[in-house]
Amino acid sequence: MSRYLTPGKIALLVLVELYAESRFPNKAVLPVISFVIKQLVRPKDTTTFILGLDQIKDVTVNEPSTVVGRTIFDLLLMELWYINSFDALHTFFADAQIYLRDPEKQEPSPGHVKHNKRRFISPTSILGCFIRRAGLEFSKLQFHETNSLWGAFVRFREPTLSLWKKRKLGAGPMSFDANLKGMTMNDLLVQKVYGKLDGSKDWTVSTDDVERLLEYQVETMQRLGTRVPDETQLQLRKMLSTDVPISHLRHYVNFLNSWRSGDYPSSFDSLHRYFDYTMHSRDRTFYQYALLNLAILQADFGCHRESVLAMQETINTARENKDMACLNFALSWLYHFHRAHPQDCPDVIASRMERESLQFLKAKAKEWGMDHLLSMAYLSETRQILLGGDSVPAAFESLLRSSHINVTHQIHNAQGSQILLQSTLWSRLGVSQLAWLNCELFLSKYDNGSPSEDLVVALCRSAYILSMRGRFDEALDRLEQVDQEALRSLKIYQYWASYIGLIKLRRAVYRNEFAAAELLLQQLTSSEQVEPDCALETSIAKIELQMRTGNFVAAMLHCNQVSAELVRDRADSYHKVRLMILKAEIFARSGRAMKGLSTAISAASMAWKARFLPVLFYAFNVIATILIQLEEYNAAYKMLDSIMPQVLECEDAYLTAQCFACLADGQVGLAGTRKGVSRAECLGRALGFIDRAFSEYSRVQDVYSQKLMMSRKIRIQDYLGDKTLRDDAVKMYRQVEQGREGVNPGPSPFRH
Repeated sequence: MSRYLTPGKIALLVLVELYAESRFPNKAVLPVISFVIKQLVRPKDTTTFILGLDQIKDVTVNEPSTVVGRTIFDLLLMELWYINSFDALHTFFADAQIYLRDPEKQEPSPGHVKHNKRRFISPTSILGCFIRRAGLEFSKLQFHETNSLWGAFVRFREPTLSLWKKRKLGAGPMSFDANLKGMTMNDLLVQKVYGKLDGSKDWTVSTDDVERLLEYQVETMQRLGTRVPDETQLQLRKMLSTDVPISHLRHYVNFLNSWRSGDYPSSFDSLHRYFDYTMHSRDRTFYQYALLNLAILQADFGCHRESVLAMQETINTARENKDMACLNFALSWLYHFHRAHPQDCPDVIASRMERESLQFLKAKAKEWGMDHLLSMAYLSETRQILLGGDSVPAAFESLLRSSHINVTHQIHNAQGSQILLQSTLWSRLGVSQLAWLNCELFLSKYDNGSPSEDLVVALCRSAYILSMRGRFDEALDRLEQVDQEALRSLKIYQYWASYIGLIKLRRAVYRNEFAAAELLLQQLTSSEQVEPDCALETSIAKIELQMRTGNFVAAMLHCNQVSAELVRDRADSYHKVRLMILKAEIFARSGRAMKGLSTAISAASMAWKARFLPVLFYAFNVIATILIQLEEYNAAYKMLDSIMPQVLECEDAYLTAQCFACLADGQVGLAGTRKGVSRAECLGRALGFIDRAFSEYSRVQDVYSQKLMMSRKIRIQDYLGDKTLRDDAVKMYRQVEQGREGVNPGPSPFRH
């Protein structure tokens, strides 16, 4: 069985010899030699594993040679057919070694003076190493193995017989072996020697090819976080059908594929199989990596306690073996795991994580020159600042440090995390357009080579921002543009499906489609493995649904439950403030205005200190609503009027609609305290705000609020005595009630 040599590599060796004999003009050197090197070095795609003569022909058939009227493919064909016997194959490999000479240190021998145009190849170059290894592997072959290689080469060359007949007079069916001249395929000797070659797949693929394909699969799956593509699986099945010995790396590929597909038993079994083979050959040097993979696997399938125990053993083993790369990665992983799941970490681990914080990881990353770990440490520092609601300039500083490292050291797979974190930072500052542009920039410019999980997260976030603008259909269409290959991973698919369900849930809540909303809510909460941000958005949508149905008791209970979980998990301060505002809104709508006012003011204070501007504006809207209930119309109007430019910049259609509606209520309240022209002016401004609120409610398809705005407009027009405008408002109210056909939402302040 072939360890390295195949007929395709013999053809590559012929091309190298033609290059050494100066048969290539300068124009043809770069494309042909680049093709040869591409087949020899670490592959970048799946086209470099099973090398056929058609691939070589595509590269060489249009390249001229130094022989007039002949292409490089013509010379290759001639050299291949000159290897016309078993003895000629031995001679070919023996003669290939004469090209290995360093021209700066050794003069050519007198016997080769006539070849003054010969290019000598350095033994340490890529081509030189290929020549040396090919000769070494050929010399190791036993007689029956060499004979099998010769038979495979005969089959490999056979499709070019018709082309060879046109170029060589006298060439015939028996030209593949000079010793068979004058014989036919029916002769007993020919049948004895070559009769078993038909249909045999031996020696078409080597063990080296299989290992290169498996290494390529592992590297791709680890870098992109996806499963094995169908095309690559087909390549592997073709290779394994040639009876090549299966590398133990095949078990690791099966482990990664099963892990991404969500098959816990198969992934666990394949991981044990792989490291069982590895332990036999490398003792305990890879033991820490077995534990590391086991810990990450357990964490992905929700076995958090087992994962922490395995990671502790990983740290101890890495320290014992002085593997600093594994040790630093394990400490970094354990730190992030503690931040995400503090309730599942023992007290000893939690106290250690407080001491061995990011400063320790950054110091170790700098000490050992681990640029990727240092970049991720700065991103973790930025994330920690955002979670705690600390200084925004400090967050930008850490983010820019990470970006500098990524650009300087070309760390491409960290660009996604950096840009997504930057998008989060802009969204919390209330600049929705920049947050959306960051997601679109990543999807359009960094999609090649970025992890599939980062791409799907960016796509979901971009679609969610569109849904906040009221463009639900466009957001769902955007989510449908996801790469289907990425969705073969169970974790990525669940994240993508959760965002589709979340957008549909919010649309159903706005439309007052309570039955559909309950069904979507049940589907979203049925899965145990849901990302924290999706789970929180689902909980908030559930609270809003309960508020719309008038079930304020259940809404308050659920709000308190989610708040307690956030406090227990030391979760994001941004979400804590959001829940405080929801609680204040529940108090306001259930008749406890003063309790809601104190809660909303506390939430606004926290949001202002942390610069959580969107939730700050929500808090102002709740405060203004309560002030209107307390008949403080002027204060409510002035407060909201001062923040409306920033509210419009947030591009949250529902928040904008609520603010306009509250401004209209403030003007109506002020009109009640005035008389004459001043009252008419207040009511006129109220009508303008109602129209703007109706426009934004139309974009989010909030039927109840649209009807509410039209009913208020009808009352004001009736009071002003304008029957024509009142009748128009009545018609629009009926259109909304009947299904919104023909309702014009009016101009939007948002960009398209």
